[in-house]
Amino acid sequence: MTCILQIGPLTERCNQRLAAEHEVLRLWDADPETLLQQHAERIEIMVTSGRFGCTAALIERLPRLRAIVSFGVGYDAIDVTAARARGIPVSNTPDVLNDCVADLAFGMLIDCARQISRADRFVRSGQWPAGGLPLATRVSGKRLGIVGMGRIGETVAKRSSGFDMQVRYHNRRPVEGSPYGYEASLVELARWSDFLVLTCPGGESTRHLINAEVLDALGKGGMLINVSRGSVVDENALIDALVKGHLGGAALDVYATEPNVPQVLFDLSNVVLLPHIGSATEETRLAMEELLFANLHAFLERAEVLTAV
Repeated sequence: MTCILQIGPLTERCNQRLAAEHEVLRLWDADPETLLQQHAERIEIMVTSGRFGCTAALIERLPRLRAIVSFGVGYDAIDVTAARARGIPVSNTPDVLNDCVADLAFGMLIDCARQISRADRFVRSGQWPAGGLPLATRVSGKRLGIVGMGRIGETVAKRSSGFDMQVRYHNRRPVEGSPYGYEASLVELARWSDFLVLTCPGGESTRHLINAEVLDALGKGGMLINVSRGSVVDENALIDALVKGHLGGAALDVYATEPNVPQVLFDLSNVVLLPHIGSATEETRLAMEELLFANLHAFLERAEVLTAV
């Protein structure tokens, strides 16, 4: 039976299936150093996720490692370069979560604009009899900027058609055949946008892509929606813009150091805070599990993964 190192817990259903079908070493349930000293020579496959990742140092500790199978679309926490240097394929679970992440992004956009979460807190706290909330912001007919026109970005753009929104996007290069306007300058896209939605990958190439200059361009009337990675946004610059009133609002599903959310954000009424739930639906998590196992079985049977990064 193939020896698998599982870095962290996935869904309970996934954990149980892995343990039933394979010999699984659960790194989070043991002293990592002791486990590696005893079993490093036996481990052939690693199962991880975008949250738990995998370092170059850990890859180096596993001389018989042949594949890394990850749960989730993001792989910035996995040292893919170190894996490739060893000829170790890395797989993720793309496409199956596009709809749910896009649904959430658009829900966050509407929430931020129409103050839905704020209004819910307002009613529950008994404040309504004393007066109403300030007027909110319309969504329909507004300008939507998307940073990262990949699979999820395209799905967000499709959602906007029901709201008669204008759409432009920023990528490293234009997407061939895209019906949406390309903006080479991220600052200019932010200046044009009423809503700026982040759906780009994480990692060093996009670290602090959304900086003070971009936030200043988005301005008092603009709102930032982030369903990508916390590292994409300079969190200190975002907080500064929000506290000083230089940004209209923000809706965040991801943060710089999850699960730690800056305390100052809790007190801002124009900020929507979610606990990284972009793919967190029963349907999508099941599809992600199935694709993870499909990658695992394909590698065991044919020495190749189906969705290599």
